[in-house]
Amino acid sequence: MVEQLAILFVDALYLYAALGLVFAVAFVTIGVKRIDSQAKGSSVGFCILLFPGSIAFWPLLLRRWIAGNSEPPEERNPHR
Repeated sequence: MVEQLAILFVDALYLYAALGLVFAVAFVTIGVKRIDSQAKGSSVGFCILLFPGSIAFWPLLLRRWIAGNSEPPEERNPHR
């Protein structure tokens, strides 16, 4: 039972990473310029730096891309 659960967990991580990899390729080439105006005209080095983070946080970035938000949200905390 524990082995099956571990296998299921690892398979879920593989699926998450595979979906993130596919998303990251599209996001770094097209999407980042649509949700962040400062990224327009960015270099290849910037895209390379952005790639691992977009794999890890692809659900959050996908939600922002679909929503069409063009700027980062303003912070609303007591320290601002």
